Amino acid sequence: MQEDSPVQNETTPDTAQTERPQRAGRWNRLIVLSAAALVALGLGGIAVATTGNDRPAPTAVSLDAQSRAEAASRADRSARESSTPVAPSVSPTASPSAVSASPTPAKTATAKAKPKPKKTTKPTPAWVDPMPGAAVTSCYGQRWGTLHAGIDLALPSGTPIHAAAAGTVTQAGDASDGYGNSVFIDHGNGYLTHYAHQSRIAVTVGQAVKAGQVIGYEGATGDATGPHLHFEVHQGMWNQIDPAPFMRAHGVDLGC
Repeated sequence: MQEDSPVQNETTPDTAQTERPQRAGRWNRLIVLSAAALVALGLGGIAVATTGNDRPAPTAVSLDAQSRAEAASRADRSARESSTPVAPSVSPTASPSAVSASPTPAKTATAKAKPKPKKTTKPTPAWVDPMPGAAVTSCYGQRWGTLHAGIDLALPSGTPIHAAAAGTVTQAGDASDGYGNSVFIDHGNGYLTHYAHQSRIAVTVGQAVKAGQVIGYEGATGDATGPHLHFEVHQGMWNQIDPAPFMRAHGVDLGC
């Protein structure tokens, strides 16, 4: 037993010296492989960066995103509205109370505008003066021993003659007996009016006329000393009555 121990002690150091270079070799190989791997990774990254020209670099992407963020901040709607106030607009669905409280200018102008006066026409009286403004030259009554059966009204020749009331023309032409051109109007109440000595007649037999309508023009036809209108009222044909009181009863004063 004691003889073997020195032999073991001699072989042990040799073994240790042999194992150390082997370990060192393995480490060197690992280092070389690691370095090769790192170089490969670096080359791969360079290749990726070189071949991927159509894709933006990471730094460019980040800068583009920052620029877009700044542009969005400048274009922020809320920032514009806060710096430049906008006048409020009227809502189309405003409540009726709000509309009544603040009337539109058109309504206000209408409310302030004065109403236009209504045009009114005076109704034509039932009976009128057959020749307004004329001078009376002779009234109803006895004259030169005979009955003057009407009222003579004088104005310049050609003055219009008006129907004293509404009715129907029963005669229009020369009435003979010195009356010359005459018009007779039946008023439908048992009375007729007679307009003599006309220079020109403006109506025909059977024609309906209104009160105040022009039926002819003053003249001196028949037995007349000058142009005038001989006006008669008949209670039934050729039954002459005094025109003055009859016309006054109908609101017309002929001056007799």
